[in-house]
Amino acid sequence: MRGRFLIDTNILVYAYDISDKDKQRRAAEILNTLFEMDAGVLSTQILSEFFVVVTRKIAKPLKVSQAWTSVSNYINSWEVVDINTFVVLEAIRGVKTHRFSYWDSLVWATARMNQVPAILSEDFSHNSTVEGIRFINPFKADLAI
Repeated sequence: MRGRFLIDTNILVYAYDISDKDKQRRAAEILNTLFEMDAGVLSTQILSEFFVVVTRKIAKPLKVSQAWTSVSNYINSWEVVDINTFVVLEAIRGVKTHRFSYWDSLVWATARMNQVPAILSEDFSHNSTVEGIRFINPFKADLAI
């Protein structure tokens, strides 16, 4: 696979969630590969969601200081794109046109407005494309990164 990939929150979270060892291992493998390829993109929304989930909603939550360190490391090591007014308006259009939930639409709009051609997530239909943005579930057996 070539190009850039917007990494959805669930991929980041699985790397820290001990409740599913297979997904944890696969998520860590995906993130390491994308880091080495310099192909991963994150957004301020995704980092914010990640912080909330890993400090409150996983089997063994991280301490706030641990989560802060992880977020800080991502910010310093990965391309991070901001959510701006244009992305918000595009997300609203995505809700209207494609019937996405708002938060999923915000992920799609972020990729679209930042010219990131693919989103890695298990929250969308695997291998579907919406207005040029491809959704890939990296936990599908047929995906090799």
